[in-house]
Formats: sequence, C-alpha cells, structure tokens
Amino acid sequence: MDTQTSTEPAGLAAAPAEDDAPWLTAREQRLWRAHLEVSKLLEYQLSRELGQHDLAINDYEILVVLSESPERRMRMTDLAAATLQSKSRLSHQITRMESAGLVLRQECPGDRRGLYAHLTEHGWELLRKVAPDHVRSVRAHFVDRLDEAQLDAMYEALAPIAEHLRGLRGKL
Repeated sequence: MDTQTSTEPAGLAAAPAEDDAPWLTAREQRLWRAHLEVSKLLEYQLSRELGQHDLAINDYEILVVLSESPERRMRMTDLAAATLQSKSRLSHQITRMESAGLVLRQECPGDRRGLYAHLTEHGWELLRKVAPDHVRSVRAHFVDRLDEAQLDAMYEALAPIAEHLRGLRGKL
C-alpha cells in the first residue's frame, strides 16, 4: 500500500474541485482509525468491568478527581471542566451519584449560586475498593500491551496533542 497516497472517504471522491481539504494519506488514515477504535474499545471494556461494581466510567472519573482534590471536594463548574462534561450533564450525573450516596452537593460559602461536589465516606470507600481492579484492567488492556520504548514513544506522541487541545478549550 502506498502510504503517501491521499485518501478521502469513498462517498466524497466526487467532491467539487474547489474542495482543497487536506485528505489524510493512507498511513495517516490507518493511524487515525486505529486510534478511534482503540479509544472506543478500551473505554467499552473498562466500562464493562467497572459496571461489575455498579459504576459507570464517568462515575469513576468523578470519584478519582474528587479524591485528589483538597478536602475531597470541588466546585461543580471546576469538576465539569476537569471531566470534560457540560454543567448540565454533570449535574444529572451528580444527582445519580448523590442518590447512591457517593457524593454530596454543598453550598459554597460566600457564593449563593456556587455548589461543591463532595466525596462522601461511602464514595471514598467504594473508590478504594474498586481502584485496584480498575488499575489491573488498565494494565491488562493497555499498559502491559506495550514495551518500555513504546510507552515512552506513545507518551511523547500524545503529550503535545493533549497540550494543544487543552489550549483550545473554551475558545469556541
């Protein structure tokens, strides 16, 4: 396969001539699709395994973020930003987690409209129980599939992309 040949989706092959989209090469397309597939499959597998503990992957992420925050709490707006969720979606999720006794909403002193999400003792204990299984899963399905050089190369490749995307947040 010629890795330098530009490819466009088959349905777009007859696009107007003035379309100067920088189509991906076959090599770039292969990488992009592998990235998408791995991302989706990995999230699916980790979600299935967390489901055995009655947790969604987003619930687990919130528990982790709160556990790493001072006093195990965070302003809802900051938590939404940290977990890349809309305020509305996070609010619904926190409502579910609150019903399960994992988090509490608390008022922010000095800010009548501000709210904290606070990790409860039950949420902390569940996180401590689930984390070893989750780490084993991350290791089994991702980290241990790569050798030391691949781990370093993957980090070096992904870090500047993450930095670029973090810089774009909130600019739309």
